[in-house]
Amino acid sequence: MSLAGFGRAELEAMLVGLRPKLHRYAARMAGSSIEGEDIVQEAVVKALAAHDGGALVERPEQWLFRIAHNAAQDHLRRRQRERSRMTEADMTGIEDISANAEIRLAAAASLRSFMRLTPAQRSAVILVDVLGLTLHETCEVTGATLAATKAALHRGRAELKALASAPADVAMPKLEPEEERRLRRYIDLFNARDFDGVRALIAEDVQVDVVNRTRLNGKKEASTYFGNYERLGDWALSLGFVEARPAILIRNPQAGGAPRGFMLIEWRGEEVVQIRDFRHAPYCIAEADVLLVLSEQE
Repeated sequence: MSLAGFGRAELEAMLVGLRPKLHRYAARMAGSSIEGEDIVQEAVVKALAAHDGGALVERPEQWLFRIAHNAAQDHLRRRQRERSRMTEADMTGIEDISANAEIRLAAAASLRSFMRLTPAQRSAVILVDVLGLTLHETCEVTGATLAATKAALHRGRAELKALASAPADVAMPKLEPEEERRLRRYIDLFNARDFDGVRALIAEDVQVDVVNRTRLNGKKEASTYFGNYERLGDWALSLGFVEARPAILIRNPQAGGAPRGFMLIEWRGEEVVQIRDFRHAPYCIAEADVLLVLSEQE
């Protein structure tokens, strides 16, 4: 079918429904829930642009996964160029083996574990064992042959099984004193609902990305973002880490205090120049490693 006959509103609705699933794939490919959302955003932009260009598509859902797959591959290549340390092993043909235990293992594996697989193994295991695609659908998404897909799936499953039995070796993240001071000041003002004080910390050229909702540029537009929080009472902020990055955790004080989202803040001196708020992307925190940093009073 042509996407010209598949309305933009229909495509946008499909993207909304598929977004958590696309993110689950992208996050595991990138080994990061945060970078996974970057990949999904790129895929959404490309899908809408392709629609507007009249792209010919037979199966829209598989087509969207193919776009997300290509965006993930582009992301990994960019990261490889930056870090010069990721390689992909050659694959050989091996028979397909599928078992419920392997599916459960893949679903429970951490994002960090998936990064120990090659990109081809990662893609095959995620699409088949995590998202439930068939081998043929997986080939359609990745463009790999059936033999290569079977090989990648078998080796990826074997590697995840080995990793599951290995002891964890995770270093505790550390927060620099200046970063902690700035973040705690921001959190304290927010929790006190002193939004005039919060706005005083915001740079004139601030950029706010309310993930899965909108983007705001400049202090004037950002003021509406703080106004929305001012009207709501279902949140409390705490200091923490998300994927070892300093973060502000968004908790629901009426629901036991469990994190429901998070914010990432970028500073220029004492001014906030970028805010990424994941409150409306609960699938991101569901996939991320989250650590709460207790205050001296807690």
